[in-house]
Amino acid sequence: MPVAAAGTSVRLFADRLDHPRWVYVLPNGDVLVAETNAPQRPEQGQGIKGFVMKQVMKRAGAGTPSANRITLLRDADGNGEAETRAVFIENLNSPFGMALVGDRFYVAHTDAVWEYPYVEGAMRIEGAGRKLADLPGGPLNHHWTKALIASLDGTKLYATVGSNSNAAENGMAAEEGRAAIWEIDRASGARRLFANGLRNPNGMAWDPVSNTLWTVVNERDELGSDLVPDYLTSVKDGGFYGWPYSWYGSYVDARVKPERPDLVAKAIVPDYALGAHVAPLGLVASSGGLFPLPGAAPRRKVAEQAMAAPASAASASATAEPAASAAS
Repeated sequence: MPVAAAGTSVRLFADRLDHPRWVYVLPNGDVLVAETNAPQRPEQGQGIKGFVMKQVMKRAGAGTPSANRITLLRDADGNGEAETRAVFIENLNSPFGMALVGDRFYVAHTDAVWEYPYVEGAMRIEGAGRKLADLPGGPLNHHWTKALIASLDGTKLYATVGSNSNAAENGMAAEEGRAAIWEIDRASGARRLFANGLRNPNGMAWDPVSNTLWTVVNERDELGSDLVPDYLTSVKDGGFYGWPYSWYGSYVDARVKPERPDLVAKAIVPDYALGAHVAPLGLVASSGGLFPLPGAAPRRKVAEQAMAAPASAASASATAEPAASAAS
């Protein structure tokens, strides 16, 4: 069992799930679990490097076919264990993010956001769904998970889309619409780019005080074990966060050609570094009282030693073995 922080406890809620990747709690307390894995990606994992990565992922349990379903877990007696489970919805396409707005339930498949009718307390979605908006997918689809959150007023949805590469090695044409967060109008399905330059954003939350959107991001690999820091950041409408041309603002990634000093100049520095290769996969916002909050370190404090290293040292360490993570 995981070791819990002081003043908290951890217990097994449910087991025997098929590659659970995301959870979503409904207002009535039912817990939804996306049992999912990568879709078929014929252009992903080519060459020797791709072969090695596939073997690593297979060994980690990430090489199995996707169950393509969302399972409902219910703890009716409140003892911290789910005594009831049911297939809530199935025959999906590598589902991940979920959101409920009124009587409409939304699922981020790997290539689109779908809408389904929802009845409170129901164990299963019975009505037919409809595609609300497309998301970048395709035969490469390097980062295939798409997180989802509704706006506070329920009129918009926000979906994350990770990059199609580590550092644009497949060309920028393959990155069209990726490394970004998309805003989707819930009524019409119209979408617009909300922010980009975010290599692989995973999970989002609203700050309950400022109503600001936050996300955690998996940054690039193969610059050594100490670079580049993954991060937690607020997300500005129209903001650009550097990928692939730079990281943490003005730190240029010399591997990416041609360089774009114009974009580097406007790259936003993330709010908090979390450390290199930690692969953050989600976050939860609290209005206070749920957990004690430690004192916040100054911006970039976690990564300042790594960032102080000269570019030549970073380049020399690029041959170090990158951290293996299904999210990276």
